[in-house]
Amino acid sequence: MSSGISTVRIALASFIGTAIEFYDFYIYGMAAALVIGPVFFPQSDPAAQALNAFLTFGVAFLARPLGAALFGHFGDRIGRKATLVASLLVMGISTMLIGVLPGYDMIGWLAPALLCLLRFGQGIGLGGEWGGAALLATEHAPEGRRGWFGMFPQLGPPVGFLFATGSFLLLAHFLDEAQFREWGWRIPFLASALLVMVGLYVRLKLSETPVFTRALQQQARASLPLLEMLRHHALPLLLGALAMVVCYALFYISTVFSLSYGTTTLNIPREQFLGMLCIAILFMAAATPFAAWAGDHYGRRPVLIAASFGALLSGFLLQPMLESGSALLIMAFLALELFLMGAAFAPMGALLPELFPTRVRYTGAGAAYNLGGILGASFAPYIAQKLVAYGGLAFVGGYITAAAGISLGAVILMRETRHDSF
Repeated sequence: MSSGISTVRIALASFIGTAIEFYDFYIYGMAAALVIGPVFFPQSDPAAQALNAFLTFGVAFLARPLGAALFGHFGDRIGRKATLVASLLVMGISTMLIGVLPGYDMIGWLAPALLCLLRFGQGIGLGGEWGGAALLATEHAPEGRRGWFGMFPQLGPPVGFLFATGSFLLLAHFLDEAQFREWGWRIPFLASALLVMVGLYVRLKLSETPVFTRALQQQARASLPLLEMLRHHALPLLLGALAMVVCYALFYISTVFSLSYGTTTLNIPREQFLGMLCIAILFMAAATPFAAWAGDHYGRRPVLIAASFGALLSGFLLQPMLESGSALLIMAFLALELFLMGAAFAPMGALLPELFPTRVRYTGAGAAYNLGGILGASFAPYIAQKLVAYGGLAFVGGYITAAAGISLGAVILMRETRHDSF
C-alpha cells in the first residue's frame, strides 16, 4: 500500500459496499419477521404467514451462489472494480422495487410471485458483492496484514445491521402498528437508493487491484474460472463453505428468528427487542478487529477453532436464556452469539481469498462464502420455527451446536493460509 490516503480509500470502498448490501438484506429479514407474512400471505393463519415469510427470505440465499458464479466469472476475467459496481446496482434496484411492490390485497398471487423474483435479484447482487469486496481489500494489503485489511468488508455487516435496525426503530417510534403495516415498512427499502448512490460514487473512483493488474500483464486469466475452480480447487471450496456455516447460523438465529420469537411468543415489544439487537450487534463489531488482528498474529485456524468451539457450547444456553423472561439475560445471549459471530466472521475476509489462486479467486471466494449461506442461513429461521413447534427452543439450540460442529470440523481439516503469497 503506497500511502495513507489510498489505504483509507480502499478501506472505505470495501467497507461501504458490504454495509449497503447487508443493510438491504437485513431490512428484508426484519420485514420478514414483522410484516411480510400479513402483507403478502394474508389468507394464511399467523403461523403459516411466518413460515411463508421465512421461505421468501431463503430464496435469496439460493440465488447467491449463482450471483457468485456470474460476478465471479467477470471479476476474474475483466476485473474487480467493474464487477463490484454492477453487483451494487443489482442489489440496490431489487431492494427499491420491493419497496414499491403492491401487496396481495391489490394484485393477488402476483404479489408473492414478484416478491420472490425480487428476492432472487437481491441474492444475485449480494452473491457478487462480498467476494469482490474481500479481494479489493486483501489484494491491496501489505505483507502480513491481509487479515487486518480483510476485516474492512467484515465491518460492513454490523454497520448495515445498525442502519437497518435503527430505521425500524424509528418507524416503531413514530408510527402505530396499522401505519407501519400499511406503508411504513416500505420506507427503509426506498431509502436504500440514497445509500447505493454513495456506494457507487466511492467505487467508481477506485483503480484495479495491483494483484489483478499483474495477472492481466502476465496473461494469467482463466477462460472459464468456475470450471477451473471446480476441477482443481473443489476441496478448498467445500471446506471454506463448511467453515462459513457457523457464521450464518449464529447471525440469523440470533437476529431474524429471535426477533420473530421474541415479539410474538415472548410478547416483548418490537421497539424494545430492536433496541436489544442494536446493543448486541456492537459486540459483533467489537469482536471483528480483535479477531482479524489475532488472525494475522496467530493464524486463521486457531481463531476459527476457538470461535467455533465457543459457538458449539453456546447452543446449550439458548433455551434457558431465551425462556428466562429476563430482558437482561436475553440480551446477554444475543450479545454472546453476535460476539462469536464476529470472531468467526472476521478471519474469513482473508481466509477465503487465500484458499484460491488469483485467476479463480473472485469465483472461489464468493462461491465458498455463498454456499456456506445456503447451508447455514437460507432456511435457518424457517427450520428454527419448525424446530420450536416440534420440540421447543432446546432443538433450536441444538441447531446452533450442530452448525458449529460442522464448521469446527472443516477448520480442523483446513490448512493454515496466513503465510501464503498472493
